[in-house]
Amino acid sequence: MYKYIIMGIQGVGKGTQAKLLCEAYDFVHISTGDQFRWNIANHTKLAAKVNRVISGGNMVDDDLVAKVVSERLSLHDWNYGFVLDGFPRTFAQSEFLFENYNLNAVIHLKAPDSLVTERMLARRACSRCGLDYNLIGHRPKVEGVCDVCGGTLMTRSDDHAEAIQKRLADYHEKTEPMLAFFRDIGALVEVDATRTIPEVHEDIRLGLGLPQPQPLNFRTFHGSDKTAKIETAGKKSDKNIQGVLP
Repeated sequence: MYKYIIMGIQGVGKGTQAKLLCEAYDFVHISTGDQFRWNIANHTKLAAKVNRVISGGNMVDDDLVAKVVSERLSLHDWNYGFVLDGFPRTFAQSEFLFENYNLNAVIHLKAPDSLVTERMLARRACSRCGLDYNLIGHRPKVEGVCDVCGGTLMTRSDDHAEAIQKRLADYHEKTEPMLAFFRDIGALVEVDATRTIPEVHEDIRLGLGLPQPQPLNFRTFHGSDKTAKIETAGKKSDKNIQGVLP
C-alpha cells in the first residue's frame, strides 16, 4: 500500500497531479479543498463558516481540517493507497500522520509565486456541475460556458488578488517550514512544477520510484475531473493495478 502527501503553494497544480497519480495507480485522492467545496455546494452546516473563511483569503482552522481528514481516512476505502492533498498544515499533524499511517513520501511541487498567482486568477469553475477550467491551459469551447453541461463558468470566491496574496503569505509562513522536517527524515521528493503537466507527472513517478503505469486518460491532463474517471466507474477492478505495482 502506498501513502503519500502532496504539497505546494495554492495554484501549483497539486489537484491535477494527485488525480493523475491516483488514476494511474488506483490510489484514492483525499483533498481537503474538495471536501470543503462539497459542503459549500450542498449548503451543509459547515458551509457557512468555511465560505466566510476562504472568501476572505484565510485558511480554515487547523483543528477543523484535522477533524475532516481524520474522518475521511477512517473510511479505509483506499485499498492500494492514497494521496493526501491540503493536509498536514502543522508539525503536530505531520507527526500524527507519519506515526499512524506509515507514510511513504511527501511530494513537494515547486513554482514561483508569480506563476501560481497567474494560474489562480485564470481559474474558473462551472456553477452547475463543478468542472474546473483554466483560461491559460484549459479554455471552454464557448467563453463562459461549460463544455459538459452548459452551465455558467464562475470565478471561485477565493480567487481574487487580495485573497491569493494572503494565502501565499500564509503558506510561506506556516506550511513551508514543515518541508525541512520532511527533508530531514528523508521523506521529501521535490519536483519542478513549472513544466508541462505530463512532464511533472513523470518526474513525480520517477521520484517516487513507481513503475510505469497503464496509459493515462488524456482528459485528465486538461483538468476534466468529471470526465476523466476510469471507464469502469463504480466497478474498480484489481486488474487496474495488477502487474503495475510491485
